[in-house]
Amino acid sequence: MQTGAVALVTGSTSGIGEATARRLAADGAMVVVHSRSSRDAGLALAAELGGSYLQADLENEDEAAGLVPRVIAEHGRLDVLVNNAGISWPVPHAELDGLSAADWRRLLDVNLIAPWLLCTAALPALRESGGCIVNVTSHAGVRPKGSSIAYAASKAALNHVTKLLAAALGPAVRVNAVAPGLVDTAMTATWTEAQTLWKTSSPMRRAAQPSDVADLIAAIIANNYLTGEVILLDGGLNLR
Repeated sequence: MQTGAVALVTGSTSGIGEATARRLAADGAMVVVHSRSSRDAGLALAAELGGSYLQADLENEDEAAGLVPRVIAEHGRLDVLVNNAGISWPVPHAELDGLSAADWRRLLDVNLIAPWLLCTAALPALRESGGCIVNVTSHAGVRPKGSSIAYAASKAALNHVTKLLAAALGPAVRVNAVAPGLVDTAMTATWTEAQTLWKTSSPMRRAAQPSDVADLIAAIIANNYLTGEVILLDGGLNLR
């Protein structure tokens, strides 16, 4: 990554987002840290990385659409957009009545509509810089099992949007996605069934670490020929 490139990483005060912010900063980027509510953590991480922090609720259409213009107003450019922020609920795949229509709408607002709004807002700046977009989706959006139907559907849709955008925007802007399986975070520490599955059935015999996902995101950003790909990062569990 070019030193001084401006990278916005949504949902970057913990987990995959934090690891990605740290990795991109180590690669020389000026990282814009974002969160919905963790302002103190965001400000602290931005100060540590020599970047900046912006707060926005991506469930709110106006705040989602306005986030990229705020980055450009502050830094004058945007080179990388990492759509990492997302929400989910631990509802088993088979529970057809587990989520209300309001829950569906909230999932789609954060996991699909917000990334779309961010992508479209970023296009002028990314075209100018020859930049790229990386969407963080999910194993659940590739393999139809192991998650709530609404969550999996939102991530599958984002995978398809990734490919459609890549086809429409090349060669000026590259668009790819990373689809992680289980990642060790504070949230997933209590997901005992999933932890057991990855530790016993995946060839790697473990869940991913946030840094594993961040390393792949950095590699995607660095590869100037890669576009339109949804890269499954599940430790080989799909082979089982």
